[in-house]
Amino acid sequence: ELMEARGPVGQFGGTFYNNQIGDGPKTFNPWASFDATSSAMGSMMFTGLVTTDAYTGEVIPNLAKEVKLADDKLTYTVTLRKGLQWSDGKPLTAKDVVFTWNEIIKPGFGNSSHRDVVMVDGKFPEVKMLDDLTIQFKTAKPFAPFMRFLGESIAPEHILKPVVAKGNEAFSAYWGVKEAAGKPQSFVSSGMWLLESYDPRLKAVFKRNPRFFMVDKQGKRLPYLDQYTFSFVGDGNNQELQFEQGKADVYSVPGNFVSRLRGLTKPPFHLYNLGPTSGTTFMAINLNARKNAQGKPFVEPIKSRWFNDVNFRQAINHTINRDDLVSNILKGVGAPLYTSESLSSIYLNHELAKGFPADVAYAKGLLKKSGFTWDAKGQLLDKAGNPVEFTLLTNSGNNEREAVGVNIKQDLAALGMKVNFKPIDFNVLIGKLSEGAWETMVMGLTGDNLEPHGGVNVWKSDGALHLFNQRVVKAGAVTNISDRLPWEKEVDQYLERGAQTFNDAERHKIYDKLQQVIYDQAPLIYLYSPLNIVAVRDRIRNFDPTPLDTFHNLEEIWIDSNTEK
Repeated sequence: ELMEARGPVGQFGGTFYNNQIGDGPKTFNPWASFDATSSAMGSMMFTGLVTTDAYTGEVIPNLAKEVKLADDKLTYTVTLRKGLQWSDGKPLTAKDVVFTWNEIIKPGFGNSSHRDVVMVDGKFPEVKMLDDLTIQFKTAKPFAPFMRFLGESIAPEHILKPVVAKGNEAFSAYWGVKEAAGKPQSFVSSGMWLLESYDPRLKAVFKRNPRFFMVDKQGKRLPYLDQYTFSFVGDGNNQELQFEQGKADVYSVPGNFVSRLRGLTKPPFHLYNLGPTSGTTFMAINLNARKNAQGKPFVEPIKSRWFNDVNFRQAINHTINRDDLVSNILKGVGAPLYTSESLSSIYLNHELAKGFPADVAYAKGLLKKSGFTWDAKGQLLDKAGNPVEFTLLTNSGNNEREAVGVNIKQDLAALGMKVNFKPIDFNVLIGKLSEGAWETMVMGLTGDNLEPHGGVNVWKSDGALHLFNQRVVKAGAVTNISDRLPWEKEVDQYLERGAQTFNDAERHKIYDKLQQVIYDQAPLIYLYSPLNIVAVRDRIRNFDPTPLDTFHNLEEIWIDSNTEK
């Protein structure tokens, strides 16, 4: 029961070249990933029961042959395709599915966000095996997003069960970068790729999985490509240069490089405008007023009082000039963003999305309400006379975010705030984020323009990525949220209601209200939404991007050997 691809028949062979900014992944384990690069590596090898149709946005079967939702809107019966195999030849069965959900996701092993997004009314779904090809899922209450979340990657029980038995620490370390570099053959796959080699901080090479479950219209096993190579480049300039020199087949073009690429003649390529991205870029403010295990405050108490003052946050929000960011950094290839939903989201609150102009006078009025004053030199002082000074971090090598940080520093100087802007290594930045050891940060998150509940791990009070007021989660344990702020409680309630509502119009009203609370409280100050401009070399065939997924049909893509390499 193999899955037949929809596109035209192509040719086998060749290598697809891609690159990523930064120093590479922190892990190849998709269930333990906390960053986009690591997740991309994991998604090359592992796949889920369902996926999203890139043309319609509907949930469609993948490893599953079919998924049936009972009339009670609680019970999902999933039937697997016959003959599924792991790359090592072992059968992929319902046992693997139940193992993944009950022994990895349920206890919160790796990144507990995988558990957070499928919890409803505080309860994890019941998952049981009916036979080798059939699994039954049952949620505690009707849960609208659940069908889409059946796309969680499935893990090989025969490989990972002994690892899971050793505990979360052993599991989270498994299939890490050292193992990828030393024993890439130890990885098994259900996806179209196998890890062939990994050169730390430089390159990851994947080869085709001959047991992948998709075929073309002639019944030949996909993918067409022999290899897929990721190079890890230090910064955006190197990324652009690699594409310009023909060393990369695809390039997600930042706004400031669009005009340059339009003037190039080699390598021969096409530019595609896929509309606003689903991701978001924002300035995060650390509201965590708690202490770490050593009794030391996560944030210096004086600064914590500023950060927890909504007038302080809104003063920053109303001073940052988003129009300048779009004009100067994106070169007009994007638009200002004011909401937690991206401009491409079908649940965007369009009224809030109109935003407001930057207004330093209004921002100063907000600060005065909270007792802030200015000295003779224009330095902002809190009501105790402390000068306002804090650190703003972002990941070095990302030219766009570094430019954003510089602009924010300059904008906030108009309020008398001294901002110490420090770009640092991405992996170091992620470490500080997970430890809570930071003050403010320019960051980005991938998004889902079809399902707002995908952000539950960020917005839920006990979410693993509730970065602006992190409640540390260890070994999958849910932390105490008795100290949650009133508006955090309100957000939690909207998330629960939205997840339990199937009527789309009613869901939209709920998520409009959710966005309003976030808009009013501004723990994350949203900045802009770039256009998704993708450059692809002409040698790449069967490329059929949509606004939902640029490479949704990667298995069908092939290399035209008659064009320039």
